[in-house]
Amino acid sequence: MISGKTTLIAHIGYPTETFKAPMIYNPWFDSRGIDAVVVPMGVKPEDYAASLRQIFRFTNLRGALITMPHKVATMELVDEVTPTARIAGACNAVLLRPDGTLLGDQFDGAGFVRGVERKGRPFAGTRVLVSGTGGVGSAIAASIAAAGAAELMLFDMNNASAEALAARLREHYPQLVVRTGSNDPAGYDVVVNATPLGMREGDPLPFDVERIAPSTFVGEVVMKAEYTPLLQAARARGCAVQVGTDMLFEMIPAYLEFFGFGTATPEELRAVARLQY
Repeated sequence: MISGKTTLIAHIGYPTETFKAPMIYNPWFDSRGIDAVVVPMGVKPEDYAASLRQIFRFTNLRGALITMPHKVATMELVDEVTPTARIAGACNAVLLRPDGTLLGDQFDGAGFVRGVERKGRPFAGTRVLVSGTGGVGSAIAASIAAAGAAELMLFDMNNASAEALAARLREHYPQLVVRTGSNDPAGYDVVVNATPLGMREGDPLPFDVERIAPSTFVGEVVMKAEYTPLLQAARARGCAVQVGTDMLFEMIPAYLEFFGFGTATPEELRAVARLQY
């Protein structure tokens, strides 16, 4: 029940139809008797810079979850970013601090990596292909590097984006082999779709699935369906996979701590979540 005392967490992105976070956070808040609610807010890219500051003028707002396509743009719109966000080049969380300033942080990458490693696939020493170097892809690549991967291939239709991320990774992880320019999944231990491909009917697959070995682990960030066309094709080849919402369940405990709502385990969140696709 929303009241005049309810604390708001904005969930900002565009489009909002695929948002899953409210179906996880809000049942958890309800189960814990916490008077807070996550509210989806659709903001187009051309309106985002003006909208963000206005939204944070709401006196009952604690912070915001930031999703596609705004994670990179947010870096220039907050007062301070954490080192994690700086390496990733993107923010997916903004906290309104008591002095009125905005702090940006990044949890996508940690959530993705924790999910994969909890499935028995450690990243230490692996070769990984990440397709898509926008906000979520950059964060995932940074966390994979931190987890000890040996080699990263970065691909983006905007090659300048991939090259910029590669430069940041080489600066912070000089022992890591970082290459750009290829989307061929052959020979990689893990391949990651961090593009929007799969959000719309008729989208092409982000990889040539025939080139993915059955031993390869395939990770997805798209949450339009539990098993996207990519994951269906990968499972048909015998690959182990990670669905997009697994990343959410793994990172939400860190979000809750960031916003000052305590913490939870992924299992506790799953027990009360009301996901719909």
